[in-house]
Amino acid sequence: MKLSKRSGNVEQSHIRSMTKACNALGGINMAQGVCDLDVPREVIEGAYGAMKEGINIYTPTEGLPRLRNAIASKMKRFYDVEIAPEQVLVSDGATGAFYTACMALLNPGDEVILFEPYYGYHRSTLTSLGIVPTFVRLEAPEWSLDINALEAVVTPKTRAMVICNPANPSGKVYTREELEMIGAFAERHDLIIFADEMYEHFLYGDAVHISALSVPSLKERCVVLSGFSKVFSITGWRLGYAIAPIHVIEAMAQLNDLIYVCAPAPLQIGAAVGLEELEDEYYTELARLHEHKRDLFCDALRDAGLTPSIPKGAYYVMTDVSAVAGNDDFEKAMEILERTGIASVPGRAFYHDDAGKNMVRFCYSKPLEVLVEAAERIQRL
Repeated sequence: MKLSKRSGNVEQSHIRSMTKACNALGGINMAQGVCDLDVPREVIEGAYGAMKEGINIYTPTEGLPRLRNAIASKMKRFYDVEIAPEQVLVSDGATGAFYTACMALLNPGDEVILFEPYYGYHRSTLTSLGIVPTFVRLEAPEWSLDINALEAVVTPKTRAMVICNPANPSGKVYTREELEMIGAFAERHDLIIFADEMYEHFLYGDAVHISALSVPSLKERCVVLSGFSKVFSITGWRLGYAIAPIHVIEAMAQLNDLIYVCAPAPLQIGAAVGLEELEDEYYTELARLHEHKRDLFCDALRDAGLTPSIPKGAYYVMTDVSAVAGNDDFEKAMEILERTGIASVPGRAFYHDDAGKNMVRFCYSKPLEVLVEAAERIQRL
């Protein structure tokens, strides 16, 4: 059978390919972004209780009212942002929410700006739908935003841009000043902003998460994407959501119903209970634990003669591996894997050109005893 043109536009995720190589060697997988903490008891018991109560059938495609209300309350609690529950769509992961948002708002041939290094699934989602990504480079180690670079890439076909905040893979945390700059740019060119805020609770030092919905120039033109995979360590539950103006949510819901029908019913209740019952200390401790892990592993990278760009958020570290043998990022990532048993992601996964040829990304959200072993192993370099 002849495959469609669409199927030829999507490459295998480099994260998944390195995971396979790591599994073949029995190594430590620091390629895939899995948060390996225990799932909070409240979340587990909430889901189990829902199953016992018979909440096991289809839900409204927009999500169960209890979860939509909990998400709206969370935005008020953490960011003092007022939204209606009707502005929330629950989907199968933030990737599902992004996919339906793109289908609802963009047409083939539209251009969308991505900041490099970008999250590969953002680019792949766009290209699978016939949407054209364009790129604005942020340079290590500070990943500073240059508004002139944005102005240089915008064209009459530019329809939107994607912000990942805190950013996967760089760990950049956007300041309010930067978001206001982006808002003014979006107003000038009438752009939609897709704001991926999945790592909003993974913040280090004095970094503060500013939701795009709290910036007046962005509030009516943004789709905020987030979820529970990382914050509750439930990547396999596939629970994400979007927040957008009601008419956008209604359009997204029609597509969500067609593609996913609904997110898993009892798991939605588990996430809602987590939002309702977990105290602020849970989120503070989550950030503290990951800051400790960041420091531990970045110190080991420096001891190994590598140069990490210290992240301010999320739980990844982009690392200059120029000192490692190999002609490019893939060969260097394989050299690291073969010599230490640690899997990373080649830099090419995050750039449209060869800018990542001397870079790899590590995920340090591992159990502490595993991370300590990984730190010892990386020093073999």
